[in-house]
Amino acid sequence: MEKPRFATKAAKAVAVVIVLGLVLIPFLVIVSTSLASNREVVDNGGWVLWPSDPTLRAYRTILSGGIVTKALGVSVGLTVVGTLFSLACTTFLAYALARPGVFGGRPVLLLILFTFLFPPGMIPAFLLVKGMGMMDTYAALIAPVLINVFNLIVLRGFFQGIPEELYEAARLDGAGDWHILWRIVLPLSKAALAVVSLFYAVSYWNAWFHASIYMESDHWPLSQVLRTYVIGGSQIADTGLSEAGMVSAPQTTQMAVLVIATVPILVVYPFLQKYFTKGVLTGAIKS
Repeated sequence: MEKPRFATKAAKAVAVVIVLGLVLIPFLVIVSTSLASNREVVDNGGWVLWPSDPTLRAYRTILSGGIVTKALGVSVGLTVVGTLFSLACTTFLAYALARPGVFGGRPVLLLILFTFLFPPGMIPAFLLVKGMGMMDTYAALIAPVLINVFNLIVLRGFFQGIPEELYEAARLDGAGDWHILWRIVLPLSKAALAVVSLFYAVSYWNAWFHASIYMESDHWPLSQVLRTYVIGGSQIADTGLSEAGMVSAPQTTQMAVLVIATVPILVVYPFLQKYFTKGVLTGAIKS
């Protein structure tokens, strides 16, 4: 293969720098604006690239109580509980569909794939949730999306890639399906499980659409609060902002909420990054 020329390497470096700038500069503006004082934000037209006098006033105000604090707790609980339930149900169903000879396995798989190609509409889903009495309950944010078909196919493909000899050896030793799943399949599927967990966690953390339909404002997760009060431009009435003198520069509050909603996923992702590519590619290829 021909060695890359200097011009080619220089062009790649410039492209990387431009992409990094397009990603990092907006994020820097968001963090800087959330740390800037009210007067500095007003003097700079609403946005600050680098605050001259950083302050955590916006964070202390929105975390001292009210909508944002409660929504943050709702999002954390929803993400943890929802991810655990979804991962468990997806794992059990994927293992059952991955084993040959399971009664009704193929019809069930075809039915699941049909829902993937033709998902139900918003109105039938709303009527189902309402008919089951889950309106304004956190179950409405978990039960309708408990199993994601894409994540199910990834795990099923990964389980099918495990050598059949391992299953046969475990059967000869008297192991049942539960023992095989717990002792053999799950330890060998850490990469796929980590990827699926990340997918579910991000989905639950960013779940604002279902919250806007099924939940009252008192039970909103952080993503819905972010959409309403940051993207929608509404004021957060019960967080003490007017008393704190922050109405004159609402961008500080909005950007602080945005940082709080973004940082948890950014913190979790590096710990799962090494599994990400391996888990997705292996599951996709084997399926």
